[in-house]
Amino acid sequence: MKQLLMAAVLGAALLGGSPAQATGRDDSVRFATYNLSLNRPTQGLLREQLADPGVDDVYRRQARNVAEVIQRSRPDVVLINEFDFDPVAARLFADNFLAVSQNGAPAQRYPYRYVAPSNTGVSSGFDLNNNGVVDTTPGDQAYGDDSYGFGLFPGQYGMVVYSKYPIDVRGVRTFQLFKWRDMPGNAMPVDFYSPQEQAALRLSSKSHWDVPIKARGRTVHFLVSHPTPPTFDGPEDRNGRRNHDEIRFWADYVTPRASSYIYDDKGRRGGLEPGQNFVIAGDQNADPYDGDSYRSAIRQLTEHPLIDARTFPSSAGAVEASALQGGANLTHHGDPRFDTADFADTAPGNLHADYVLPRAGNRILRSGVFWPVRVDPLFRLTGVFDPQWSPVNGFPTSDHRLVWTDLVLPRRPQH
Repeated sequence: MKQLLMAAVLGAALLGGSPAQATGRDDSVRFATYNLSLNRPTQGLLREQLADPGVDDVYRRQARNVAEVIQRSRPDVVLINEFDFDPVAARLFADNFLAVSQNGAPAQRYPYRYVAPSNTGVSSGFDLNNNGVVDTTPGDQAYGDDSYGFGLFPGQYGMVVYSKYPIDVRGVRTFQLFKWRDMPGNAMPVDFYSPQEQAALRLSSKSHWDVPIKARGRTVHFLVSHPTPPTFDGPEDRNGRRNHDEIRFWADYVTPRASSYIYDDKGRRGGLEPGQNFVIAGDQNADPYDGDSYRSAIRQLTEHPLIDARTFPSSAGAVEASALQGGANLTHHGDPRFDTADFADTAPGNLHADYVLPRAGNRILRSGVFWPVRVDPLFRLTGVFDPQWSPVNGFPTSDHRLVWTDLVLPRRPQH
């Protein structure tokens, strides 16, 4: 009964207005992250589908569903993970789906957006999976394995930032080209990669972006990324180690004394200046307690003194799913309230993978994960794995859930 009551409260907030409105506050900013699985198997297909929203097929139904999740959650600033790199597609999703009411949900208009290239599906010219073949032909698994970041074509699994507040485009910094070897004390498995590969490998499997948002008279650096899953490798744990260091990048970036080695794609060195405000967001593919993370990778952020991780966004739906699905979930050490991804029940089970982590000093008004319980009418948007959704990864939206946090931004620089 307690779980159902929690779900009812959350559902009311999502359907009837934002938490800020519910509490009478109008000075908060809602930041969110959502891995919505709008990736497609061939280049250009996402643009083609988003340009023609009236077609009723599984692809458009999924696009309408993920748009409705965003409309129900109403973020002011949101990072979208797993959206194939295509500036036109990013515009089409905003215009044809987000700005059009889905099932009566309030249309959401985002006049500002940022999109940039991803390392996914960019050929490295090396045999990065050590199978004896250098695959430079897009379209298959081996090509993805040999790319700087896994992808069947350039830009698959990319990302987009949408914002209701202005983006300081000139102030954006990207780190797509930063070399893994240039991170001091990195975890690269040097016995697995040749010296030439070590010299060429990029740290980010997609990219790391510092996107300054001008919100309510203040600047917030929206630090976004999507580290590689710490799986799909061998005993060398190359993906687990890379995931660890992709997460470490932001821990160093927000720490002035630790960021001097960092350089962006334009050659500018260093990280954030002391006192600058930030929010770290993304599908980090790392759980604090469970799963296959290398050296508890996410704790580099959740235990960082400059980051407020005293409490995490939660949902009743995640608790219910853990209990009903059983399997690996029953062996987990972490609290299922904080799970954000519905993964295979045999292994690794549901995990806490997606994060919105503000700098300490921002006031957190409220937060949540869009994961309704089964009796909630909005459960249709998350559902469970079903073969009818196989063309779009098996879910009516995604195996990840949208995570949001309402922040009241400090008026003065933080120290």
